[in-house]
Amino acid sequence: MKTKREDVRNIAIIAHVDHGKTTLVDELLKQSGVFRENQAVEERVMDSNDIERERGITILSKNTAVTYNGVKINIIDTPGHADFGGEVERVLKMVNGVILVVDAFEGAMPQTKFVLRKAMELKLPVIVCINKIDRPEARAESVIDEVLELLIDLGASDEQLDCPFVYASAKAGVAALELTDDMKDMKPLFDTILDYIPAPEGDPEAPTQVLISTIDYNEYVGRIGVGKVDNGTIAVNQDMVVVNHHDPDKQQKVKISKLYEFDGLKKVEVKEATIGSIVAISGISDISIGDTLCSPENPVAIPFQKISEPTISMDFMVNDSPFAGQEGKFVTSRHLRDRLMRELNTDVSLRVEDTENMDSFKVSGRGELHLSVLIENMRREGYEFAVSKAEVLYKKDENGKLLEPMEIAYIDVPDEFTGVVIEKLSQRKGELQTMGAGNGGYTRLEFRIPSRGLIGYRGDFMTDTKGNGIMNTAFDGYAPYKGDIQYRKQGSLIAFETGESVTYGLYIAQERGQLFIGAGEKVYSGMVIGQNAKTDDIEINVCKTKHLTNTRSSSADEALRLTPPRVLSLEQAIDFIDTDELLEVTPDNLRIRKKILDPKMRKRSNLK
Repeated sequence: MKTKREDVRNIAIIAHVDHGKTTLVDELLKQSGVFRENQAVEERVMDSNDIERERGITILSKNTAVTYNGVKINIIDTPGHADFGGEVERVLKMVNGVILVVDAFEGAMPQTKFVLRKAMELKLPVIVCINKIDRPEARAESVIDEVLELLIDLGASDEQLDCPFVYASAKAGVAALELTDDMKDMKPLFDTILDYIPAPEGDPEAPTQVLISTIDYNEYVGRIGVGKVDNGTIAVNQDMVVVNHHDPDKQQKVKISKLYEFDGLKKVEVKEATIGSIVAISGISDISIGDTLCSPENPVAIPFQKISEPTISMDFMVNDSPFAGQEGKFVTSRHLRDRLMRELNTDVSLRVEDTENMDSFKVSGRGELHLSVLIENMRREGYEFAVSKAEVLYKKDENGKLLEPMEIAYIDVPDEFTGVVIEKLSQRKGELQTMGAGNGGYTRLEFRIPSRGLIGYRGDFMTDTKGNGIMNTAFDGYAPYKGDIQYRKQGSLIAFETGESVTYGLYIAQERGQLFIGAGEKVYSGMVIGQNAKTDDIEINVCKTKHLTNTRSSSADEALRLTPPRVLSLEQAIDFIDTDELLEVTPDNLRIRKKILDPKMRKRSNLK
């Protein structure tokens, strides 16, 4: 018989990037007494990895739990970026409701729509939290209208439309149910969670069923499956069977060796757990997302939506440049393979395939950001390797026609830059769907564009809008191939010989275009050291020194003025490289190079 478990609530916090989800979770943790009074707590304590902290984005969904009025509230902080949408889809299976956080100035943004649609499909109740209401330009009333419009657009039921609104400033740690109320603490939000989010239901007497929704990984214990107990009770040393909804043949006998529940930011060992509990299970080496752990007498898998397929791929290969092995700790193909396979333990939207070349692996993901985060993590861990230009993954329909992945790009730009953005995206096969007035002198544009049309566009976009544009994208299925796109209109400046760059050589080179390096940097023949102002590639000797004569001294070099080089970030470098180039990634440097370093061989291959 199904019963409700009133002492537990399971919620996910969903929102657009940078609307304050993680800061809100910080405050809920603080005000529920998870930390000691005098404990020093980092900001955004849930963003555990360095890249998350630096970029201010959440990449992996995180579990935590707080206790309020005797009720345990399991909270899952989810990513806002579409590239990590695979994370969001899965964790919503563990919860009974969501808190939608919306910025009181920016209002309902594209990613809000993306994650909210997933919650609507699962018929989850929604609490809307209008955050940052202490911003001077906050416009809470009109944001409420935008959220209601969005709910109607997504086909919300009457109950979902009748959702409670809470006003908050996560930074200040206060919330209220009415804009006019005094704000003291987060109590109104806690009360709303208990009143509005249903308690988890299940049959504690039925055979056990636990759906694994996320995977954690730990060097010491290996893979850890995280999921909610839907029916029955799970206990340490219990014999179980692993089955999978999408793989009917899977029937694997396992034993539960360790069981944990979440308490604050810690995992606490427990002997058993019952319906509604979110548990972490270690000791099953090849457990994966979508698996159901069942009692052997009734192995029935819980249905689970398939994870979104990757749309973009890059080749990761062993670095073979003249400087190979000088800066990284892990440089061989075995190191590279082991690390990529380890990433598959936790990242379900990633695919890694062997290629004909033993030293190269094809890595596919959900978008450029998804892959660039992996590259950045690897270089920080001491890996040295090279990557190719990102390419989209095509499909064929039943008639053999080529299909390509499409995206919807939502763009907010100051009015004066609208023309240049429309022009650039039209060249990249983008079709303008809608155009309307945004907030405060901004225009809102919506394009449907092939995924490959967005590769390498972000840098141009920031330049064209003088850093004031906001662009968000969401995957929009596959459509017939839209024709060829010309990416880069400028060629590369290529180093002619191996050595160290000299002011005199760079001074001559800078007349040809924009440099990426300064004086005193090591270069090799075939390395790209800048961008040519014209369309073709030019080889330049940047190691060239001036001939000394009896009338000139070498100190005259000091009078040569160099324009500061444009130092590319990882994303900019990935955007910049062309199909005949590679990006050499080491813990210390990013170098762009031609695939074929030898100038004669390169010319020959271009003639073919």
